[in-house]
Amino acid sequence: MNTHHLKFWAALACALCIAGPATAQTAAYPSKPITLVVGFTPGGISDVMARTLAARLTAQMGQAVIVDNKPGAATTIAAAYVAGAPPDGYTLLFQDMITHAINAAAYKNLRYDSWNDFSMVSLVASTPLMLISSVASGVKDVKGLIALAKSKPDQIAYASSGAGAITHLAGESFKKLTGTQAVHAPYKGGAPATTAVISGEVAYTFATMPPAISQVKAGKVNALAVTSPQRVSAAPDVPTMKEAGVPLELVIYLGVLGPKNLPAPIVDRLGAEIRKALASPEMKATLFNAAAEPHPSTPAEFAALMKVEAPKVTEAVRLAGVVFE
Repeated sequence: MNTHHLKFWAALACALCIAGPATAQTAAYPSKPITLVVGFTPGGISDVMARTLAARLTAQMGQAVIVDNKPGAATTIAAAYVAGAPPDGYTLLFQDMITHAINAAAYKNLRYDSWNDFSMVSLVASTPLMLISSVASGVKDVKGLIALAKSKPDQIAYASSGAGAITHLAGESFKKLTGTQAVHAPYKGGAPATTAVISGEVAYTFATMPPAISQVKAGKVNALAVTSPQRVSAAPDVPTMKEAGVPLELVIYLGVLGPKNLPAPIVDRLGAEIRKALASPEMKATLFNAAAEPHPSTPAEFAALMKVEAPKVTEAVRLAGVVFE
């Protein structure tokens, strides 16, 4: 064998030694359970979707995907935990990206960089808010709500799931866009805020879709509009805010993130598995019941969407005057 052949085989052997372990490592992923962290308490829309997705990924990937609820501080506890985890694909964050953007704009001192300390894996779904009014208010459409608010400035109240929550930002944006005044009544979560509307304690709220639709169907509240660009399939008779004459658009985007520097092969594997899961009957049913639309994406598409949405949220935070330490 001549010298050139020896050099060739030596170079090839060296290349295989380098590529072999990386290929084997990628092929072996996952080799142990994956933790999917959720920054909300069990039972909410994020938790329900995360658990359905986790069940599908478990079946598809051959390793358990376990949901770990770490609620508190508007998901910043969960986000900080994942940001500090090893970038090996075994600790992931199922996050409401609008809440993520709100935190980036509203908190003065976060323990992490909302945009630079995470690897975007894939969007999962999108869902709007629904503007609902109390039956006691007599309001049955957006025009009627505006008229009521203008006739009684600062005499009616709207509920939110807490200061700085997307429901709060929606309420303040609505006031700004319509030139109305209403008292903000923050509650400890979406359920008590919706209950306050049902009882007539407040006139209206921007609620997440699952509880809003169920209470509308029960005749306990009136559905006025949704905050998405188009009507939603689960409530086709409810107009969009734009159709109702108010250019308010706020959509919740749910997605999966990992720690910074998550290897591309792992990101690609997870993205492919999420797309497969979203095509399953189980995920389709969960999304429909939540009035959500499937929204798989590449990391680049994920980043591009948030580049558009984050400035909208920052402006809403400014309008609401929300600042957290």
